[in-house]
Amino acid sequence: MPEGDSLHRAARRLQVLVGEQVEVETPHPRAAVKGLVERLDGRRLERVEAVGKNLLLHFDGGLVLRSHLRMTGRWRVEPRGTARRGSPWLVLRGAEHEAVLWNGAVLELLGARPAPRLGPDILGEPPDYGTMLARFRAEAQERAIGDALLDQRLVAGIGNLWKAEALWEARVSPWRRLGEVGDDDVRAVLEAAHTLMRTSVEGTRPPRRVYRRPGRCCPRCGGIVRSAPQGDHARTAYWCPDCQVGGAAPPS
Repeated sequence: MPEGDSLHRAARRLQVLVGEQVEVETPHPRAAVKGLVERLDGRRLERVEAVGKNLLLHFDGGLVLRSHLRMTGRWRVEPRGTARRGSPWLVLRGAEHEAVLWNGAVLELLGARPAPRLGPDILGEPPDYGTMLARFRAEAQERAIGDALLDQRLVAGIGNLWKAEALWEARVSPWRRLGEVGDDDVRAVLEAAHTLMRTSVEGTRPPRRVYRRPGRCCPRCGGIVRSAPQGDHARTAYWCPDCQVGGAAPPS
């Protein structure tokens, strides 16, 4: 699933259209029924921003288009008139460039409303760690920190990749309950996520230490990396049990 850093990179690419009156097309039939052409074609794109895992496109007249990519969505920016195969969900065409959304998943007009029920963006500058921590403490404290990090109501933008890598950087097991993790350690995990994801946005993706590396040696301590499903949605957690210790025993 594209995570917050991917959305911030997409927002940067789309800046080439900001300030232009854009032509709007919805070639895919599932997007065509949303009436976006009728509402947006010919409007000026005033601003593009990433908020968590959402891309918000602000048009004149107070209209905001929210794009969430889910598992397979992708934004591409290409020269105007680029040939392509298939039916993208959305095309925004400017004088020299066009932004193309493939596998759109979620597209909705918000009017002037913000994206719903999101916590502070982990890639905010500066990140609002105080509010993030307060939201973690307002949660049920028996919840595992690895599961809580994926809750976009608590902190927006972190997905399974950066959850695993940030916990590894901070030496915190994904299975430790929130009540077992001190404020300093929670903040260390959030700071690690911000640093890793900001580095990725700037163009240098950090190496994976544990994510999708079960059965391999931990590059820090030489232990064997494990994986197991976690949370109600059974997202796979990756961790080194030798240097990320504590918490309830995960599934064997």
